[in-house]
Amino acid sequence: MLPGVGVSRRRAFFIPRSVRPMSSNRAAVLIDGGYLDAVLRQLHLDGKVDIPTLAAALAAPSELFRWYYYHCMPFQSDPPTEDERRRTARMNRFIERLRESDRCMVRLGRLQKIEIPGSSPKFKQKQVDVLIAVDIVNLATKRLVQEIVLVSGDSDLLPALTIARDEGVIFRLAHGTGSCSPHRDLRAHADERQPLDAPFLARFARGTAVSE
Repeated sequence: MLPGVGVSRRRAFFIPRSVRPMSSNRAAVLIDGGYLDAVLRQLHLDGKVDIPTLAAALAAPSELFRWYYYHCMPFQSDPPTEDERRRTARMNRFIERLRESDRCMVRLGRLQKIEIPGSSPKFKQKQVDVLIAVDIVNLATKRLVQEIVLVSGDSDLLPALTIARDEGVIFRLAHGTGSCSPHRDLRAHADERQPLDAPFLARFARGTAVSE
């Protein structure tokens, strides 16, 4: 359940304000970390993409107001196994690095373990959709941004996104392809769409400068 993405300590992914072209629009980028993990695993890019750089690029050409990252800590038994302890420690380090990034806000839900007789247990994110929906509504109704960029495939967010669009906010969907394609209703609801395919995401591999 660890994130399949990387993050560097670089703080140079924002162009200094003195040389940055002014934009009349501000955008918030909302990233469902579990969904992004799945997209990157599918493309064999897990652990290779710098998330702050990606978030800043997804906001363009608007000014980045803030980017939000949603995930769950790994499940822990009572008492936790040694493997669960290692996973949690790694996730803690990852989250702390994210929190050091400019204009980043991390929101954590919880992971629910679902026992299945005769089969391996499954794990389900809880509260993440609610956290994303609350932020969408707050950003829109408080007029904090003019655009919301959502990295998700979940149609449960449609009611919140409908409120945002009714408030005049542009909804831009950044989504996976193939088995990670978004729900068709979510895709249809978007004002603009950005596929998160291999050529696009490769631009944000750690150590790669984004020239655009």
